[in-house]
Order: sequence, then C-alpha cells, then structure tokens
Amino acid sequence: MLEVDILAVVPELLEGPFSHSILHRAEEKGLLKVTVTDLRQFGHGRHKQIDDYAFGGGAGMVIQPQPLADAILQMRGDRAYDEVIYLTPDGKRFTQSDANQLSLKGRILMICGHYKGIDERIREKYVTREISIGDYVLSGGELAAAVVTDAIGRLIPGVLSDETSALTDSFQDNLLAPPVYTRPAEWEGMKVPDILLSGHQARIEQWRYEQALQRTKERRPDLLEEDE
Repeated sequence: MLEVDILAVVPELLEGPFSHSILHRAEEKGLLKVTVTDLRQFGHGRHKQIDDYAFGGGAGMVIQPQPLADAILQMRGDRAYDEVIYLTPDGKRFTQSDANQLSLKGRILMICGHYKGIDERIREKYVTREISIGDYVLSGGELAAAVVTDAIGRLIPGVLSDETSALTDSFQDNLLAPPVYTRPAEWEGMKVPDILLSGHQARIEQWRYEQALQRTKERRPDLLEEDE
C-alpha cells in the first residue's frame, strides 16, 4: 500500500478529489491511503499563526519554519518518509516518469506551498524532491498535490480495472496516445479507420504506434528530443 500524507494550508480544497472516482476506490481496496493534515494545527499563539513577513521586505507572506518542522516530525512518527515533496512553481516539472517512480514508494509526504512559499531552511533540511506541475502559479499547492496523487495512485497495481490501461497512456513511452474510436463505426459520415475493424491485432498495434509517433511529432516534438 502507498501512503500519501499531505500538509495543507487549505485542506478543504482536497475534499473533492479524494472522495470520488479512482482514488476513492483505491482507498477502499486498501491500496492507497491519503491523509490530509491542516498546517494551522501547528500554528503558534491565539490565532494559530503560520506565516510572517519576508526578511528584506517585499510583498507577500512566508510560511514559518517552526510550524512546518513541528508538523513534519509529528506526522513522520516512528517511520521515515521515502520522499518529502514540496509543491512549488520553481520545482522540477512533473512528468510521467516521476509518477512511475513515486508509485513504487511506500510513504510520501507532500508539502503544499502557499503565499510566497515556505522558509528556505525547511527546503534545505527536510525536502527531498521539489515538483512543479506546470509553468504557472496557483493560489496554493493543494491542487498540485491532488494532481500528483492522482497520477501516482492510478499506477498502483490493482487500482485500475484494466492494469494495461495505465501502461498505454500518453507519456508512458515518451509518445502521446494514438487516436481512439468507439461505436458506431460511422458517425455523421465519418468512418472509423478500416484497420481498427480488421481484427488483425499485430497490424492494429503497428498502426497505433505510427499514429502515436506522428501525433507526437506534430504536437510535442520535445518529447522525442528528450528520448534521444
């Protein structure tokens, strides 16, 4: 079973993604356990403060190191994390390869960034991997944590009803997925390619590979460059 702990400033944002669909079924099967913890539980003072102004001035607040350290140590307990991940715009861009690697771990902690980010000393002391889900900025890391958890969780054996489905997704082999069709065979004058109706599986797989390669060259040639 993969355990994913998420440390969030706005945990309510994660209620929906983990209550339905594939991730919910994965938890019901005992294959995945997701625990969301409110960082404010570890805040200080009457107002449970977790942030303060940045040294050196400038707009925006920074999450303080002590509440984060207290949370990490308490959540970790007697068992260390395989990865402590910080979701941040300046992290490494998340890829299918990263999802594959993380799906093999046993226990992961994700720290959701907020405001202007977290104190750098936490990144130096505790964080083992920094991830960005794209070149844009969100209000917080909670939605990014949901994206990463979904990408990881669906790869765990037994989560999907057809385990080969995850292996044929886009990006698994640095190729985009080929076109897909379903019934009816003709719709509004548009026909499904004859090869897919032929029943010749070897030729179908070759056609799918060629289509995937062509689509990748047209839409994401950078993926082919990475594979060289």
